[in-house]
Amino acid sequence: MSSRLLRRFAALVALACLLLPSLAWAAPQLPSLPGVTVGQIGDAPVSLPLQTLLLMTAITLIPSMLLVLTAFTRIIVVLALLRQAMGTGQTPSNQVLVGLALFLTALVMTPVWEAAWTNGFGPWLNGELEFRAAWDLGSAPLRAFMLAQVRETDLMTFAGLAGHSTYAGPEEVPFQVLVASFVTSELKTAFEIGFLVFIPFIIIDLVVASVLMSMGMMMLSPMLVSAPFKILLFVLVDGWVLTVGTLAASFNAV
Repeated sequence: MSSRLLRRFAALVALACLLLPSLAWAAPQLPSLPGVTVGQIGDAPVSLPLQTLLLMTAITLIPSMLLVLTAFTRIIVVLALLRQAMGTGQTPSNQVLVGLALFLTALVMTPVWEAAWTNGFGPWLNGELEFRAAWDLGSAPLRAFMLAQVRETDLMTFAGLAGHSTYAGPEEVPFQVLVASFVTSELKTAFEIGFLVFIPFIIIDLVVASVLMSMGMMMLSPMLVSAPFKILLFVLVDGWVLTVGTLAASFNAV
């Protein structure tokens, strides 16, 4: 038995030795990858890995840009305050509120994005404009939108922090000062709208608490009893449409 196994093993080794030259001949010779440069900064070339790193870094900043450069901040804060005023806990869920805020943001920002594409970025991709000119023309509608929402007191506050006194015109406002002023103005406006949203629900809570106290039912939570009445009131006045419509109309036109 052992001699038979040895003979089979020897036959396999011999077959492998016969096939190796043919396999080596058939294997393609892979060329070495050349160094690729896809851009330049001044006279220095930018390699593909470096440009990929810069692109990935820019992509990671897109969520932050969505939060601070669009109508998203005001909308999501008001929706979160509305849910808290209704006392429904985590209903609607965070995913639902964020999804609604995103689509409402797209509705409000669509004219701005269309103007930026038509004036700047579209012609640049078609080779009709240089990047610098396209960037100035494309960012102008966004700057105009933010300036329309900014409060003068907020703008002057951050201008003072930046070491500036006054600006000759809207185009002279630095981008970092504009963004900071825009975010604080949006937060202030959102809390003002949230205060108005809270008032009817607080009245319901006070009425229910007074009724329970007069009935001697002090051990029963007023929030538990008032929740159905607040939901009923919100449904009867078509609260979601009213809230969303008010939010969309609260932004100043460019």
